[in-house]
Amino acid sequence: MNQIPMTLKGVEKLREELNELKTVKRPRIIASIAEAREYGDLKENAEYHAAREEQDFCESRIKEIQIKLSNAQIIDITQLPKTGRVIFGSTVTILNLSTGEKFTYKIVGDDEADFKKNLISINSPMSRGLIGKISNDIAVIITPGGDVKYKILNVEYL
Repeated sequence: MNQIPMTLKGVEKLREELNELKTVKRPRIIASIAEAREYGDLKENAEYHAAREEQDFCESRIKEIQIKLSNAQIIDITQLPKTGRVIFGSTVTILNLSTGEKFTYKIVGDDEADFKKNLISINSPMSRGLIGKISNDIAVIITPGGDVKYKILNVEYL
């Protein structure tokens, strides 16, 4: 399987979720299943079926996180040379040349992306258009509404 790029914060967040699933949620679900079994006939036992469904979801998520962590390529942006180029993990401030709006985004892995927190996926069209650029470069981002030009104002390695 291919390496999955992640920041230190992204890996930490996945490890916390995995720990929560294994130590809190899994035991609670097992207890719910045991309690539901006490109600009798399992064929028509809604509580039992709901708990089993929740258990399946929990176990699937545990496996998914374990696979991602085992294939994680952890990138600590603070340890990389400061070349001034937009790379995975960098924080970039851009100016929309059409509207004059400024935006600041951090380029992160798919699991870490959260547009509301200005964290954009390395696989997004915006990231792909910004990667490799330096301050004062113009990036053309292809969007459904047409091409949008952005000027790179600042690149930081936070």
